Amino acid sequence: MSSPDDPIFDDPVARILLAQRRDEAQRLIHRVRIVVLVLLSVAALVYAPALSPALRIANAAVLVPTVSWALFQQLWLHRHERLPRWLPIVNPIVDTTAVSAIMLGYGLASSATLALKSPVILVYFLVLASRPIASSVRAAAAVAALAVAEYAGVVAFFILTGRTGKLVDPVTASIGPSIALLDEAAKILFIALGGAIATYAAGWYERLVRGYLVETRERARAQAQLAEAQLHSLRLQLNPHFLFNTLNAITALIPTEPRGAEKMVTGLSELLRASLHSAGEQEVPLARELDHLRLYVDIQQTRFGGRLAVAFDVDPATRSALVPSLVLQPLVENAIRHGIAPRGSGGSVLVRAARAGDELLLEVRDDGIGAEVENGRLAREGVGLSNTRERLRRLHGERHDFSYETSPGAGFAVRLTLPFRAAGNET
Repeated sequence: MSSPDDPIFDDPVARILLAQRRDEAQRLIHRVRIVVLVLLSVAALVYAPALSPALRIANAAVLVPTVSWALFQQLWLHRHERLPRWLPIVNPIVDTTAVSAIMLGYGLASSATLALKSPVILVYFLVLASRPIASSVRAAAAVAALAVAEYAGVVAFFILTGRTGKLVDPVTASIGPSIALLDEAAKILFIALGGAIATYAAGWYERLVRGYLVETRERARAQAQLAEAQLHSLRLQLNPHFLFNTLNAITALIPTEPRGAEKMVTGLSELLRASLHSAGEQEVPLARELDHLRLYVDIQQTRFGGRLAVAFDVDPATRSALVPSLVLQPLVENAIRHGIAPRGSGGSVLVRAARAGDELLLEVRDDGIGAEVENGRLAREGVGLSNTRERLRRLHGERHDFSYETSPGAGFAVRLTLPFRAAGNET
């Protein structure tokens, strides 16, 4: 049977969760204690005229300090968010001892028969019943052992001092003012069984909490691994797409501009080296992403010469912001390939980055030929746009915005809105 002191509960999260749940249970149980004590006090007052002075003193001697302790706790608990660790063990000890004390008081003030046949013994079972949700396994076992020991001690005290009179059989005891040793042994056994059940239930509750944590973490880990694999797959799709286009451009330049082709090969080498540097990262600082993008732009400007102009309008405050790795390159590639390349006179591309409160705004805009839009959507969305949209959805869920605007002859603009998170200060 496990307990929070066992190795399987070395996990601080499991300990914290158990402590929170037990704290809540202890507060609820305490309110129930107050109700029970108030009812017992009312009953004692109602029956007080029929009781002897000694019995009234016995009731008052136990109920007054117990009720006072409970009311003091209620006032004190409202001022504290967390209960002290000793309280869940002190309260059941107080309750158990109060039951034993009131039975001793009845036996001394009146008779052992009244004490041992009083229904107050049922309070032992109320105390044990609350242990599984409010105590650890060890605490529950300690309270159970205390209840058995105290009641057995009370019975032994009455027998040894001769206050029980002659012990009789259970049938005779049931119809007369006598005590049966077998009955008292059975009560002790039932208290022990109740304590064993409470201890087992406390262990079961701990295993339930741990099992829930393990299952939740495994599910979260599996989902994270799946998302990571899917994001990695999307990045792998981008790289061959870019390489295919670049190698085609180099091949086209070799017959007419060998020096330009050589420069593109050098640029491609540097770009691939930078890509390998960030291959294992899903997010990088915007400054590094822009450095990577400039390597790509240099390759394209070698290819297009004066037909391509690329400008950057970047707020310095955004350079430390985390962005998905290779998020800008496919957007700029789309702008050049589909917006600028088909136009004989060429064109320009603008890359913007700005901060708006807790959001990072990125934009890639070209003044190329634009695109056809049907019912608010592109007639055909290429690999670059679709992969970027999917990567953002998997990385940021609903906490991002992906939009574009275009029309034939009016250029194309893609806007991304992401949560602003500075590198080294992730939350």
